[in-house]
Amino acid sequence: MTTGSMIVRVLLGTIGIALMAAGLFFFVVNGPFFGVWAWLVIFGAVLLIAVLIETTRYRSQSAEKNKLAPGPGGGEPGPVEPRFRPTDEVFVDPTSHYRMRVYLDARTGERRYVAEG
Repeated sequence: MTTGSMIVRVLLGTIGIALMAAGLFFFVVNGPFFGVWAWLVIFGAVLLIAVLIETTRYRSQSAEKNKLAPGPGGGEPGPVEPRFRPTDEVFVDPTSHYRMRVYLDARTGERRYVAEG
């Protein structure tokens, strides 16, 4: 994960916690009727949950689960397993500007994304 994306995640998580805290403050001050406080708590919780479950793009679940460092362009961190074959699908990642090649396991339909060049 890059330093920039980590900063954004921490910032959004902090905003989510602040919204929830503000909502709980308004709840204590104004009482339990459904109002602005509820929307602050709900929006803050959704933001916090999104930050916690968000994963890096173009990575396999095994790379995420094992907390492997992302490869170039956020793709797989190393060579892909031999069961994956390169496809004709190529795109430029709009964030990193890396050219990404899609690899496919024809048996399972699983995809891997690997930076080229």
